[in-house]
This record gives sequence, structure tokens and C-alpha cells, in this order.
Amino acid sequence: MEKILSRNFSAGPLDFAAYKAADGYKTLESVIGRPRGDLLNELKQSGLKGCGGAGFLTALKWSFKAPDAPHPIYLVVNLDEAEPGSFKDRQVLYRDPHTLIEGTIAASYVLNADKAFIFIRGEYRKGARLLEKAVQEAHNNGLLGQNIMNSGWGLEIDVHLSAGRYICGEETALLNALEGYRANPRSKPPFPVAKGLWGQPTIVNNAETISHVPFILARGAQWFKDQGINGAFGSHIYQVSGAVKSPGFFELPLGTTAREIIFNQAGGMLPGRKLTGFLPGGASTQFMLPEHLDIPLHWDGPPTVGSRLGTGGIIVMDDHICPIDFMSNLMLFFTRESCGYCTPCRDGLPYVKHLLDKFEQGSATEKDIDTLKELCEVIYPNTFCAFAPGALMPITTGVEKFESLLHEHIKNKGCTMKRCA
Repeated sequence: MEKILSRNFSAGPLDFAAYKAADGYKTLESVIGRPRGDLLNELKQSGLKGCGGAGFLTALKWSFKAPDAPHPIYLVVNLDEAEPGSFKDRQVLYRDPHTLIEGTIAASYVLNADKAFIFIRGEYRKGARLLEKAVQEAHNNGLLGQNIMNSGWGLEIDVHLSAGRYICGEETALLNALEGYRANPRSKPPFPVAKGLWGQPTIVNNAETISHVPFILARGAQWFKDQGINGAFGSHIYQVSGAVKSPGFFELPLGTTAREIIFNQAGGMLPGRKLTGFLPGGASTQFMLPEHLDIPLHWDGPPTVGSRLGTGGIIVMDDHICPIDFMSNLMLFFTRESCGYCTPCRDGLPYVKHLLDKFEQGSATEKDIDTLKELCEVIYPNTFCAFAPGALMPITTGVEKFESLLHEHIKNKGCTMKRCA
């Protein structure tokens, strides 16, 4: 597979001249000026889906914008990336910011957007400065501003450094944060594509998704499809963390198996460690087990065993880690990051954390297993947004797949693995 998003990573971050010399911004020459309907159809044929976790068809989302939508129209690039186990978007930001700008310009042209915002996680401060510099370079060279490439169309890009919080990754909470309000999710409908930022039509997409756009439009839908394997289309930046020899990120064909990613790309398990399970797409995905290693990691693969691709950020768990302690640690994160807007999330997640801690500390009873299951069932469908359901994905599957360990914790009055450690 041809490296696309990571093609300049070893040399980056490139300045404008070096990026241009490496054929940067060349794709815009075959994009800007073409009929927008043709470009949208090309994107539709490619099958590109959102790489931020939802996996929704990008062109379908864009097509919801009415043809006579009132201006200004906004594009918001979501680079909040606060999902534990996910660190792909920051690679583009830090290593090749001009690729992100090129994607933003191409996507904005198709959408006929007047302004684009790149919303960056607060901890990526250095990356935001790199991007601001790259935006200015693009502006100075006529790729931003008025009448870009004599097309009669203009665009400005605003780099927005977030104040933080995981909930900002939810698109409507992100819009509230951009407007200067507390980052609480909005009710839908209306959806942002109809009424988003300051009440105007707004399209929100993940940074990796946007970075793919100009290459698809310049090289064609079939070229993009050919990059994938096992029935998937395109490439993806997979990420691996946990007890492996070479944790990191790897741009591979979408549809690559977990076995290939963990044991070949990431070097396999640490010496003396045995794989016991993994989350395939960040902390808010369901557990997969060693027997699932050969399932292709694309949008249709993990769902066959009750999980999902998410961001493609694989978190590896080994036999030196207690799954109950692992789940408790995840729940600590999600409990702290809840925006507190709705009761099931605000009060329910801390109680899930409390129950998991009881098993670790040795005070749990058999009744607590039933309470934990019941609590997850009640919280899941009754929250205002997808935050709590996502937070519970590793818990519900963890309780199911590792229930024998819950009984063992009760019998042994706590976690024997922790005591041995």
C-alpha cells in the first residue's frame, strides 16, 4: 500500500517550500474549479467513512447540507483527540501540518464553505503553533484568502486551541466550546449540518478523515478503494499501546487484522507476557479476545464479535494486568471527564467505578455483580449523548467476558494479581 497521510512523517514537519517540492498542494490543482457535485459523487463512490470513531459515510453526511444553504457555511475539523489509546491525528498535526491544511481546503471547496475551524486538543499546544505557522504560509502563497486559484472562491482557516475536556470531541459540545460556552452537548435535531455554529450550516469531521479528501478527489474513488484489504476501502493510521515491544502508529490498509498489527507491526508481546484481550478502537470500545486476532479491523469486522473499530487505537492487555483493575482505571477517566449534564452519566458512572473498586478492595458480594450489570443496562439507553454509552462499552463486555474473575475476586477478598504485584 502506498503511504498517503504518513508519506512525509520521517522528514516533517515540512515548511511550505519543502512540502510543495514534495508535490504538496498539487492535488488542489485538480480539485478547485471542478463542479462540486462531481467531487461529492467521487467522494461518495470512494466509501470514505469518518475516522473519528463513528464510521459514518463522509459524503452522505455532506449531502445533508441543503443546496441552497445560507452562507456563511462552516467546516469544523475535529482534532480534539482525547480518547485514551488514540494518537493518530496528532501525528498528522505534529509531523505534516500542511497535509491537514490541504485536506481542509479541498473539503471546504466541495462544501462551498466560507470558513474552516481546526479545533485542537488543549494539550497539543506545540502542534497548534506549528499549524498556525503552516496556515500563514499557505495564506502568503495564495492558497487561503480570496479568489483561491482564480476560482472566485475564498476561504479562511482559524486554528482554535481547546481548553480541554473529553466531551469536546462530541461534535455539538465542540460547537458550544467554539462559541465560548460550556462544552455541553446540544439536542439533535437540528443537526449541525442544518443549524450548527452560530446557527449556520456546519459540517464537523475528524482530522484524519479530512486529510484523506484531496487524494481521493485527485486520484479517484477506485484508487482509494484499492488501498484497503479484506473488503475495506482506503488506509488507516492504526495505533498500538500497552504491553507490546514496539508501541506506536502504523499507516496500513484498512482491514488489516489485529494479529498483523500487534504481532508484526508492533513487534508482539513483551517477553514473558501473554495476550488476554484488547480494545480495538480506543477506551470506549468493547473487548476483543485472542481468538479474535484474525478479524479484519475495519468498520464491518469487529461488529461481528460485538465490538467496533472506533479510532483504530488498539489497547493491549496482558496476563500481568487484572481486567477488573483495567476497567476501573478506564472508568476513573470517564467519571472525571463527564460534562455532568445528565444524571445517568454524572451519577451513574461514579457508581460503576465504586462497584469495580469493591471487587479490587475485597468488599464485593455476589449481589454487586447483578447490580453492576443492571446499572450498565439502565445507564446505556438513558443519557443525553453518547458519552456514557461509550464509557460503558469496555465495562459491559468486560463483565461478560471476565465474569469468572469477578467471582474470584469475591472468593479471594480482593485482587490476587495486585497483591502479588
